[in-house]
Amino acid sequence: MGCYVKTKAILHCSSEPKTLNRRLYKILGDLEVEIEILDNPFQLPLEALFQMAARINKKRSFLFVSKVLGKHIPVVPEVSLLSGAALAYLYQKHCGGEIIGDIAEIVRGIVNPQEAAAIYRRVKANLLPIPEPALFIGFAETATALGHSMYDAFTGPAKYIHTTRDALVESGPALTFEEEHSHATAHRCYPSEVDFFRGDEPVVLVDDEITTGKTAINIIRDLHQKHPRSRYVLASLLDWRSDEDIARFKETEAELKVTIDCLSLVRGQIKVGGTAPGLERRGESAMSKPSKEPQIYHYEAGRFFSHVPFSSVNSAGEVNTKPYLAFTGRFGLKGTDNEKLDQMISQTAALLKSKRAGGKTLCMGTGEFMYIPMRIAAEMGAGVYYQSSTRSPIHPFNGASYGIKNAYSFDCPDDAEIGYFFYNISEGQYDEIFVFVERSHQAGLESYANALKSTGVPALHFVHFN
Repeated sequence: MGCYVKTKAILHCSSEPKTLNRRLYKILGDLEVEIEILDNPFQLPLEALFQMAARINKKRSFLFVSKVLGKHIPVVPEVSLLSGAALAYLYQKHCGGEIIGDIAEIVRGIVNPQEAAAIYRRVKANLLPIPEPALFIGFAETATALGHSMYDAFTGPAKYIHTTRDALVESGPALTFEEEHSHATAHRCYPSEVDFFRGDEPVVLVDDEITTGKTAINIIRDLHQKHPRSRYVLASLLDWRSDEDIARFKETEAELKVTIDCLSLVRGQIKVGGTAPGLERRGESAMSKPSKEPQIYHYEAGRFFSHVPFSSVNSAGEVNTKPYLAFTGRFGLKGTDNEKLDQMISQTAALLKSKRAGGKTLCMGTGEFMYIPMRIAAEMGAGVYYQSSTRSPIHPFNGASYGIKNAYSFDCPDDAEIGYFFYNISEGQYDEIFVFVERSHQAGLESYANALKSTGVPALHFVHFN
């Protein structure tokens, strides 16, 4: 496994404005996506939010590659955290709650990354008083940090949990549902408190993108069957539901006798035409081997954090007994946990900041483990970028307007049967990479380490949380 790039197909991937609210994105070959913007409440420029790429997925041939999520494209970490705060402000306005601070400033931080750190510090110092209790649920794997950062922008009676692909040994999931348009479709929720989902407070589902909304409807149905309530909210960066999809939401509302409100930074509809050329699978075109082995360092950050003694079982039936971190959001969080987590993050960031040896640093989360590494990265000083590895296979092409320049593949550290990827690391881009692994073990890290070595980055710092 290693890095691969696509160099032979004809790349268009340009956006051509048709009207003020329409854009045509030509991606690869004759694959194109036309977008009609129907709502953009904060007037965010689309070029600040995403680029386009071809997706290696039979269910959907393209992907909006987020420039704020901190997944496939490296970001200033505070930019990603501010995108969650923007959703929090949108929800606060929707609920008629008190607005503290200036949403225009948050938008400025998203659009101008050099201002993001100072603006995010002000957001953290002036949290929104949530007008009523609410339960936030972030979708794995891409929205675990987005949901957490939205929840973290509030003070008051709020709770947060994110779904997970993991299967625990000691406990059955409180919720299960299936995802559309995904290679890994099963979602599970494992709250540590048995009554976590009980109550009548509104549930706020957080995802980076809504395409059809079927995933949200699936979790609403499962949750409503077990713990019914009257109000649900779906918050996302992008909402591309068709008229038919919106009608399905109305039908679900009528059937369940609930309200489902949808909030997004951008809402529109899309039309897809054409097809991409044959898309390469992972590892088909390896990059040349770096001439020099990187310096490798290991740090133990687990001593700063609380753990929970759960085990997981992978697709081969192998059990991983390494404990999980308690405050990732996987097992549920309440407002009283937030200050504890802030302290743990700051202690870890102080240690890792002292280990930096270069001015250009990348911090990389692993899979669902996104929010804590992102927050740590935000406190490690200037010149730090953040992204995360992912299960999502995306077609790479080294073109100026294309969202995925190159791709590196490896085996998931917890399950060798699952392919993982990270993207968009070019030669000479960074002096060092800090890699954050929640439950590390030597055998599981070998493939990951080899992929990281193939980037040619001079120094690799592995941060373990066992």
